[in-house]
Amino acid sequence: MKFFIDTANLNEIKEAYDLGVLDGVTTNPSLMAKEGIKGAENIKAHYKAICNIVDNNVSAEVIATDYAGIVREGHELAKIDDKIVVKVPMIKDGIKAIKYFTNEGIRTNCTLVFSAGQALLAAKAGASYVSPFIGRLDDASQDGLELIAQIRQIYDNYGFDTEILAASIRHTMHIVHCAEIGADVATCPLSAIMGLLKHPLTDIGLEKFLTDYKKVNG
Repeated sequence: MKFFIDTANLNEIKEAYDLGVLDGVTTNPSLMAKEGIKGAENIKAHYKAICNIVDNNVSAEVIATDYAGIVREGHELAKIDDKIVVKVPMIKDGIKAIKYFTNEGIRTNCTLVFSAGQALLAAKAGASYVSPFIGRLDDASQDGLELIAQIRQIYDNYGFDTEILAASIRHTMHIVHCAEIGADVATCPLSAIMGLLKHPLTDIGLEKFLTDYKKVNG
C-alpha cells in the first residue's frame, strides 16, 4: 500500500517524507486555505514547494466545475511539475475532462467519490486514481470500508489500472482495514500514519530492555 499525506503543511510533509514511507501528497482548496495560501500564483508556488520535497504524486485540485475550465486549470497545474496529478471532481464535466487528460498523458485523481458506480465511471474514463471518501460515508451512517471492497472487486473483475486511493481517513485502524481489503493508497493526516508506530507492548518491552541493560552495564 502507498501512503500519501493529506495536507498542505510543508513541515508535516517533510516529517512524513523523512520517516521513509511517504509516496505522495493530496491537497485541496480547504487545506491550502488552512495554511494561509491565497492567490493563484501563491498556490502554484506552494505546489512547487511540495513537489520539491516528495518523489512523486502530488494531487493538485482544480476549482472549475465546467469542462473548459477544468481542462484549462488542469493544464496549468500539470505544467508546475511532472509530479503533479490533476485532481478532478466526480461530476459529468469532470469525467469528460478525465478522459481528455488521459488521452493527453496527464495523470488524474477523481475526487469526491461516494459510490461504486461513480468509481466505475472514473475508471472507464482512465483516471489514475479514484478517491472514495470513507470517513464522510461513515459520518452518514454508511460503511465506507464496504465501498472500498466493492470498488476493489469491480476493478479486479475488469482489470482496470485505476488505483483506489482511500480518502477521508480518520484514524489508524482505517489505514489497517483499507490495507486488508486491498486499497492501493491511503491518504491521511500525519497523526494517523504516526499512530501505526504505537503499541503499549512495544513501549513496555523497550523500557524493560533498557532497564536490564543499565543493571548490567551501569
